[in-house]
Amino acid sequence: MTVQLNHTIVAARDKQASARFLADILGLEVSPQYGPFIPVEIPNGVTLDYLDSPGTITTQHYAFLVSEDEFDTIFGRIREAGLTFWADPYHRRPGEINHNDGGRGAYFDDPNGHNLEILTRPYGSGG
Repeated sequence: MTVQLNHTIVAARDKQASARFLADILGLEVSPQYGPFIPVEIPNGVTLDYLDSPGTITTQHYAFLVSEDEFDTIFGRIREAGLTFWADPYHRRPGEINHNDGGRGAYFDDPNGHNLEILTRPYGSGG
C-alpha cells in the first residue's frame, strides 16, 4: 500500500480570502467550493481545504517544496505584496532567506497567522 497525503483542513477567519491569498502567492487556482470548504490544490495532488473557523485559530505550519525558478517567482510575489518574511520558523531573522541544505527557503505568514514556507531543497538532503 502506498500512503499519500490527500488533503488537510486549514482553519481560517475568511476561507475565501485565505484560499485566494495562498493561491495568488503560489501561482495556483482556487477550486470551487466543496461543501463547507474552499480548496486549493497543490500540483502534487494534495488539497488544502479552507474552512471558516469561529474563535481562536491555532496556527499551523505549511511548507511548499518548489524549484529554484518557482522560488524566484513566489518570492517576488511575497516582496511585491509587502509581506514580512524570515529565514527561520521562529521569525528571528526578518528580511532574510536561508540556504539550508544548499537550497533557499523563506517563511511568511498568511492572514490567519499560519506559518508558510517555501524551500528549494528538502531538509536533510545535504548540499
